[in-house]
Amino acid sequence: MDEQQRVAAFVEEHGLHADPAYRVLDLESEVGEIAKDAAESTDYGDAPGNVDVASDEVGDALFALLALADSLEVDAAAALDEALAKYRDRLGETGSAASGE
Repeated sequence: MDEQQRVAAFVEEHGLHADPAYRVLDLESEVGEIAKDAAESTDYGDAPGNVDVASDEVGDALFALLALADSLEVDAAAALDEALAKYRDRLGETGSAASGE
């Protein structure tokens, strides 16, 4: 995935290396920012049609996820392919992409 390589190069260029445990915490924080935008823009669920999330917050979460994948030596494109295959299988078997757990 070109995006993962771009993030890895940025991390390398700017000396932003971190252990995977810290990458997970960063990802959680960035996804929390998305949730905050969604919660506030919908008046905490009272107006779900008004959801508004800043694109830079989505970008921050993508950066954090791709940096995590790189730190774990996981190919993000291959992991996405696995997930799509899993969802396709579920849809074919149960009609739903949701896990039965």
